Amino acid sequence: MSTLHVVRVFLGPGGDGGNPLGVFLDGSAVPADRRQAVAGDLGYSETVFVDAVADATARIRILTPGVELPFAGHPAVGTSWLLRHLGRPVDTLEVSAGSVRTWPENGLTWIRARPEWVYPVRFVEYATPGEVDDLAPPPLGEESLCVWAWEDAGLGAIRARFFPDEPDVLEDEATGGAAVVLGARLGRPLTIRQGVGSELHVRPGPDGTIDVGGRCALVEVRDYRT
Repeated sequence: MSTLHVVRVFLGPGGDGGNPLGVFLDGSAVPADRRQAVAGDLGYSETVFVDAVADATARIRILTPGVELPFAGHPAVGTSWLLRHLGRPVDTLEVSAGSVRTWPENGLTWIRARPEWVYPVRFVEYATPGEVDDLAPPPLGEESLCVWAWEDAGLGAIRARFFPDEPDVLEDEATGGAAVVLGARLGRPLTIRQGVGSELHVRPGPDGTIDVGGRCALVEVRDYRT
């Protein structure tokens, strides 16, 4: 038996939205050959297994219902926030892709990542947010697609939706990895409104990195038989 924490990541200003994330803080207790089945059973866009926490560093693995990812944004933000919320703050997350710096600032939890860590994503810009809202999801299992439009270019405000290539996930409520790549492409601070009510904050970091931040909340703690 393991303990599952469920965190909603990238909440909107009023507490709406947020992408659910499953986190096993005792991840090392879940056998490696069981993790993919666990992630598939939970059905969240990502599930995190925390294998170790020491010297302000957490070593984590990130799995979708179908594959393991070397990096993903909303799992990194959510796991960092959860550890700090529970009194075990870290300033680095070790993922398969590399070392992710993380810190709290002005009520947000931030991570710093490299665009090249992100899985392939096709971006399509639309003329208006309404066109983004009205878009029908593509068939399941096609390439990951991020559609977006400026809400206010002067303020860096963007409306976005994300359709992953996962056959079991129709649409992602909030996608940190895509935000990293879009931030690198546009090269300026952004506020991204995604899904039904999520909000992601993006800004350029040093040496080609991108910072992504958001609000989080713990919504459930329960036993899970692994």
